[in-house]
Amino acid sequence: MAPDRGDRSRFDSRSGHNAVNRRVPDRGAPALRKGDLLASVDLGSNSFRLLVARWEGGELRPVDRLREVIRLAAGLGPDGGLDAKKRKEALDCLARFGQRLSSVPACRVRAVATNTVRQMRAPLRFLKAAEHALGHVIEVVSGREEGRLIWLGVTHALPRSDQRRLVIDIGGGSTEIIMGQGFEPELTESVQAGCVASSLRFFPNGRITAKRWQRAREELGVLMQQFAAEYRERRWSEAWGTSGTMQAIASIAAGMGDPANSITRKSLGRMRDALLRAGSARAVVLPGLAGDRRPSIAAGIAIAEVLFDALGLDQIGVSEGALREGLLWDMIGRASGHDPRVASLGGLARRCGIDAAQAQRVEARALALFDKVASDWRLDGRTRGWLAWSARVHELGMSISHSHHQRHASYILLHSDLAGFSTLDQQVLATIVRNHRRKPAPELLEALPARMRVPVARVTCLLRLAVLLCRTREEPGASPLRVFVRGKGIHVCIPVSWRRSRPLTVADLRTEKNMLQGLGVRLELDFARR
Repeated sequence: MAPDRGDRSRFDSRSGHNAVNRRVPDRGAPALRKGDLLASVDLGSNSFRLLVARWEGGELRPVDRLREVIRLAAGLGPDGGLDAKKRKEALDCLARFGQRLSSVPACRVRAVATNTVRQMRAPLRFLKAAEHALGHVIEVVSGREEGRLIWLGVTHALPRSDQRRLVIDIGGGSTEIIMGQGFEPELTESVQAGCVASSLRFFPNGRITAKRWQRAREELGVLMQQFAAEYRERRWSEAWGTSGTMQAIASIAAGMGDPANSITRKSLGRMRDALLRAGSARAVVLPGLAGDRRPSIAAGIAIAEVLFDALGLDQIGVSEGALREGLLWDMIGRASGHDPRVASLGGLARRCGIDAAQAQRVEARALALFDKVASDWRLDGRTRGWLAWSARVHELGMSISHSHHQRHASYILLHSDLAGFSTLDQQVLATIVRNHRRKPAPELLEALPARMRVPVARVTCLLRLAVLLCRTREEPGASPLRVFVRGKGIHVCIPVSWRRSRPLTVADLRTEKNMLQGLGVRLELDFARR
């Protein structure tokens, strides 16, 4: 897990210098110091994993690792419901992980859920119980964000190279295929084919026949061919596998005579033949195969074999780095001021032609308002980040339509692949931006976890006021308005001289009183005599 000390641009977000690419003012986690503990939790579709490491001299030194095979994907029904047994196993495991995390500061813990939770019919219901058991927030990440984190974990575990690399992670519910150079992924695909889900689909009850194997190859092959040509055209110098399934296959391959930590096309063929002869995953004897991998190994080997064919692979190495290490390196990047979210939102803003100067004006005014009410409204560094991000991209939809640009912007934020953001993060930004003008849509607030509804509504209120105060698109200068919290509402004291010079803004503020009621916020206007 040690980085190459010669690489000084490890966390370069290529953010540039315009208004939408500044670092978000985040007063949450303190700066990372030597000896600090960091921890990551990976709620995978097959296994749950925990990694605790210490930051020492620019390196991550593992302190503790825990892994429990839950096979969460096996408990997911066709309707997206999770059966009670798997739910209990998952929550019990997370409670044990939570005890281990008691010595790690909350700001240094990141937990992510992947494909199975993405596929749940009611993920919030599960996540509420899961977060209670773990004692920490759990982010659900998209397939491409999962791929980016895997890439970080793998590339930091390998010797530094400027050559293009290919990384394959066969998970329990999905398979991620990533290509890139250095620490930057260029292509990322997430395919709905994992070893647990594919075992249930192609090899129910553990039975393995030539007909079933052929069906698996054909259906998986169709999925892989959708992107394989583009990957082959780019070419790569090194190919690597990662995570539990690839490591299990590499252990079997080593028992069959392959070099350690590698997989060849020939060894995959021998594994397939052994499985077909045995006719059952329970009956097969493969050297180096751990018992907890037995139920899903046939599907894992089938997926690997199809990928070898689709991508023209003859041999790949297997890396120790994976998603859980990538989460730690992502935290380190954020703590050092090189946040991938800066680049992803900045790139989106540029593509949509946002007025960067106006975004900067709105952000400055919004954060000034935030600082006046944050204590009374119990808003923290995370909510400050929401406000800054939202201000930077609140006019995303202008490139589509002016009259309802907030709706278009919300859709873009909700459905874009934004590096560094969880699906819930994107939902929060989409909700704030959708409600930053005109009549609010309270149903979007209701769709958020209960704990987030009030702070999101309050952040939205601050953005609405900032946009209103910057409506002339001129440098606003110092504001003579006094803003403070009174009871359950926000109080704005307006001097008479300011009111007389800005009749349009005053009219907007009067209208805003009614609009904010839809967010559950009361706006009080006090027209001072002086």
